[in-house]
Amino acid sequence: MSKKNFMAEDIIGKIYQNRYKSGEQLPTERELAKIYGISRDTVRRALKKLVDLNFVESIQGKGNFIKDGLTGSSLIYNSLVEKKFREISSEVLEFTEIKAGKEFSKIFDTSADDTLFQYKRIRIVDFVKVKIELTRVPKNLFPNLKRDDIKDSFHSYVIRSGYDISHFITTYSAINLSREDAELLNLKKGKAVMMIKNRGILSNSQVFEYSELVTDEYSCSYISNFNSNLLKYRNLKAERK
Repeated sequence: MSKKNFMAEDIIGKIYQNRYKSGEQLPTERELAKIYGISRDTVRRALKKLVDLNFVESIQGKGNFIKDGLTGSSLIYNSLVEKKFREISSEVLEFTEIKAGKEFSKIFDTSADDTLFQYKRIRIVDFVKVKIELTRVPKNLFPNLKRDDIKDSFHSYVIRSGYDISHFITTYSAINLSREDAELLNLKKGKAVMMIKNRGILSNSQVFEYSELVTDEYSCSYISNFNSNLLKYRNLKAERK
């Protein structure tokens, strides 16, 4: 692990442990360099990473401060948040209407006969195809949605439509690329990639989006509670065998 990443992840861990509290000012660059035994240039790069990941706010002339609302829950960040890109665009491959059917009527809590918009697009980052996205959204929520609206951020369109996005429920799994998806991403068929399934939830608890994303350009890091009760349960089961 690089010295920059070690310092950044150590500070993230201390935020989670509440050793750095919301709004608290971090030590100066000089002090951090001494604490971690690194150069001030490395300290600056580590701080920039923390700012990019939205853990730290840098205020010119004052210093670096822990962002509010980070302590007391799991902390998660992914490679797409961490990286900074020069250009991101989308190529829309499909935009059509489908019936919700049995599967999606359960997801959207709607009738099987209700209509959904379904679109498929490739996300292009710095001129490289990195992600295939297949998304369904209820037509009754977005009756005026058009193909051109999804060339950019769909979530921005949701907000412009007057909705308040609350949160997302995301699951990750490893899959092997199909021939069709491999051709779209210019990768080898069968290559191990990440499948990311995402449900977007509005503030009124309604599901507004269900998407399936395939990419080989993704990693996710998270800090979560150590569950001592679960450990005791596992040890108890082991003793009974």
